Amino acid sequence: MDIFERIATHRAENDRLAWSGTFKDYIELLRVDPSPAKTAHSRVYDMIKSHGVEDINGRKRYKFFEQEIFGLDRAVEKLVEEYFHSAARRLDVRKRILLLMGPVSGGKSTLVTLLKRGLEQYSRTDAGAVYAIEGCPMHEDPLHLIPLELRPEIERELDVRIEGNLCPSCQMRLKNDYHGDIERVAVTRVLLSEEERVGIGTFSPSDPKSQDIADLTGSIDFSTITEFGSESDPRAYRFDGELNKANRGLMEFQEMLKCDEKFLWNLLSLTQEGNFKAGRFALISADELIVAHTNETEYKSFISNKKNEALQSRMIVMPVPYNLRVSEEEKIYAKLIGQSDMKHVHIAPHALRAAAIFSILTRLKESKKQGMDLIKKLRMYDGEEVEGYKEADLKEMQTEYLDEGMSGIDPRYVINRISSALIKGDLQCMNALDVLRAIKDGLDQHPSITKEERERYLNFISIARKEYDILAKSEVQKAFVYSFEESAKTLFENYLDNIEAFCNWSKIRDPLTDEEMEPDERLMRSIEEQIGISENAKKAFREEILIRISSYSRKGKKFEYNNHDRLREAIEKKLFTDLKDIVKITTSSKTPDESQLKRINEVSRRLIDEHNYCPICANELLKYVGSLLNR
Repeated sequence: MDIFERIATHRAENDRLAWSGTFKDYIELLRVDPSPAKTAHSRVYDMIKSHGVEDINGRKRYKFFEQEIFGLDRAVEKLVEEYFHSAARRLDVRKRILLLMGPVSGGKSTLVTLLKRGLEQYSRTDAGAVYAIEGCPMHEDPLHLIPLELRPEIERELDVRIEGNLCPSCQMRLKNDYHGDIERVAVTRVLLSEEERVGIGTFSPSDPKSQDIADLTGSIDFSTITEFGSESDPRAYRFDGELNKANRGLMEFQEMLKCDEKFLWNLLSLTQEGNFKAGRFALISADELIVAHTNETEYKSFISNKKNEALQSRMIVMPVPYNLRVSEEEKIYAKLIGQSDMKHVHIAPHALRAAAIFSILTRLKESKKQGMDLIKKLRMYDGEEVEGYKEADLKEMQTEYLDEGMSGIDPRYVINRISSALIKGDLQCMNALDVLRAIKDGLDQHPSITKEERERYLNFISIARKEYDILAKSEVQKAFVYSFEESAKTLFENYLDNIEAFCNWSKIRDPLTDEEMEPDERLMRSIEEQIGISENAKKAFREEILIRISSYSRKGKKFEYNNHDRLREAIEKKLFTDLKDIVKITTSSKTPDESQLKRINEVSRRLIDEHNYCPICANELLKYVGSLLNR
């Protein structure tokens, strides 16, 4: 589609969404669908739900956040269920400020930005339509026109709730322009927009000596005092503060606890009673969601001051910790690199994973569980199975420390180091060793880590490199296996024949000699030992495999090589072990013969075609793995 066609289509869509009528027309609209009269909290919750909700193992995952927020499923679920859902049902939590509290670069601002952008888009849909009194500086709910004494009956008739009163400006216009005839008052559809300051506002603290409370509540227009004669005349007042403009939607209070106290006291009445004081007017009604964010240090300082108890009681504090899953951390780095101008630089497979392993290790706390080290914990958090531990152990570890994930290395530091290495080295391709080296070089300049922390972080870099070494060897060894799937399937079928005979106390028949033989215990153990199955646990593991085969058979399915993750891993590792010497000789030979050269080229081609390597990092990987195997 042509650029100007797109612009014309967008303009036509805006024209389609435009609606204007009288208050009487609006009431008829509500008789058909009362949803436009929903509260700001309900609008936010419905917007989140409209993108879909998945139930995964008893936990809810909200799709609205999944493109931008990674690894915070538990925090997001708590946020939506305990705050947005409850507030949408008009429970008392809607009378609270939502305070997102967590470490720097943890995703707090991204969460709020997502909500603001989501509201803008949602207001363009039929389900999220917002209607306001035309010309109102606070684009307020037209239902405020209905006199208080008539509201109970009309609420029952329309199946709505009416809360709040007309702003001073609309009170005057109703009296002067419409002579109290509310059914003639003009109503229009509004599209929420942060840029146009409609239903979405942002307040950011600055110098407390120069910043004025008018930034929140509006101010007197002194140039009109002589015209209108009084500071209490609504026409002499600018209703342009963030609290005015965020009405019907959301206001972001950036770094709230850095603010001067005089700005915070205005929120007491707004949160509890739904109104605030401005100028020489009665209390002004506002229906908006206030989302603030701060870091843990400032929050602790805030709650330690007894003067803040009134405001503290009007807050719902939602911790937003760092992500603790390696696979999700990789997505964060990939997203940030994708937003840069360095997309032309190839990032080798597992490079971001190595960085993610390091980052997550800095955020985890040692478990009190016997035999549980940080690497095992890291793997379990990432959804991997660890021998000897179950789902119950994972849940117990996740509740062991309430502040786990509130400290450690932030994603911004890692991306800064990667960016620095990309620029300085003028690299065409960056591998895991480049990334870890860049992170290590930056620890000396990191402003907030102690000498002890630096030593601990250096150890985590070593652990991350060891984990990468395992991945690198596995990748190369797998690429070396010709007809890998066929070889694996053959070994897999052989293993199944042997464990079936073992569990049934029977013998197997040699396919060549037709001779009956005992199950090959040596073969079975050589496979099981690859994934740490002990002698005592072998019988239970073999029986588990047979039960899985039986289950598939009952459903009319064939149990395949890839249907059991741990058995697949064991088969692969067994094949790799058998090939280790071949790999070692081929990759480390300085003057490879024709056969070795052919094999190296074949492996490189497989790495490039099937595993997303480029010629540079494929060659570096082969050299590196060769040196590892020769140690």
